[in-house]
Amino acid sequence: MKWIIQVLLSTGLILIACSSKQVSSKVFSGDQELELIVLGIAQDAGYPQANCKKDCCTSLWSDKSQRKLVSSLGIRDAITQKAWLFDATPDFKDQLQVLTRSNATNYDLEGIFLTHAHMGHYTGLMHLGREAMGADAIDVYTMPRMKDYLKTNGPWSQLVSLGNIALQELSDAGTISLAEGRLKVQPFLVPHRDEFSETVGYRIETAHQKILFIPDIDKWSKWDTDIAQLIGEVDLAFLDGTFYRNGEIWGRDMSQIPHPFIEESLSLLKNISPEDKAKVHFIHLNHTNPLLNSKSEEYIDFGSTGFELAEEGSIFSL
Repeated sequence: MKWIIQVLLSTGLILIACSSKQVSSKVFSGDQELELIVLGIAQDAGYPQANCKKDCCTSLWSDKSQRKLVSSLGIRDAITQKAWLFDATPDFKDQLQVLTRSNATNYDLEGIFLTHAHMGHYTGLMHLGREAMGADAIDVYTMPRMKDYLKTNGPWSQLVSLGNIALQELSDAGTISLAEGRLKVQPFLVPHRDEFSETVGYRIETAHQKILFIPDIDKWSKWDTDIAQLIGEVDLAFLDGTFYRNGEIWGRDMSQIPHPFIEESLSLLKNISPEDKAKVHFIHLNHTNPLLNSKSEEYIDFGSTGFELAEEGSIFSL
């Protein structure tokens, strides 16, 4: 994309605190007042996944450099020195450190936007409680069912009663204005397994850029919105890439955990323009997804599709 110029920083500049894991040092330059950071790309349970003894995870137990954090985006504003998270993952503490510490600038966590009540998207809120940060009224933006779920179920209800978080109710297609009006966030409902809450994606907009974030959806065909048209309306789209193909999870009925297979997305979007294909960054990859392995045949073939994979540590100017 024309608005992205890739600059490589020296190795080791961006580190996750208290960990040997290093995030990607790829940064995209431009107006640095507002920046979007990819804080994680893995499915809810991370990469490697607990108790995985198969080839996809085996080497990662000893080689921590190849691990991936759970899917999350962050935005920070250099003018107000405020920062916002999109989803509070099990890797919250590492991701918060990356988001709020940039060179000589310290950012304050101002708010968290939640997509839904599956384990990889809200359980990081535990770090805001009295056992950890003891946070003071951090805004947590949720849809109505998600708000009620947090208020009425422990341990999350304690975060509310102790004032660690301040629940801010969202509405479908309603817009929240942040960063002195320079940043707008709009949630929209998407079809997903809504056992405990609604599920939303987000449209993030500034004066210069429009970003789409849909880490979880059942199938594009179940949604009454044309994803190809939506991609054409934005500058960058982080889309559900959980599984590469059907049958990827051994011994489980994958219809019980529906997501648009990347193979399906590639077929559905094959006729969009090369410029629109380059906007799409697949995120939320399950540990079984062969695109996590740069030596796999699928990864090599993917390189010629014109689409992108989200990469931890990538920074986009907004």
